[in-house]
Amino acid sequence: MFRKFLLLLLLFPITSYTQCAMCKAVVENGDSDMATGINSGIIYLMVFPYLFLTIAAYFLFRKFRKNKKTVT
Repeated sequence: MFRKFLLLLLLFPITSYTQCAMCKAVVENGDSDMATGINSGIIYLMVFPYLFLTIAAYFLFRKFRKNKKTVT
């Protein structure tokens, strides 16, 4: 199951590169204020997946560490 999930994660970035070309074209045709706004929006949107993964990793770490203490 984990290998299938990992395979799907590796395949999705291939399709997401199309968005980068569209954003680049919009920024090249606009002014610098619009480019700054788009860059800030991209950074803002990037925070939430990393935050979610960090919280999930923390709880998984706690769970496995707790299970390890009860076994030994």
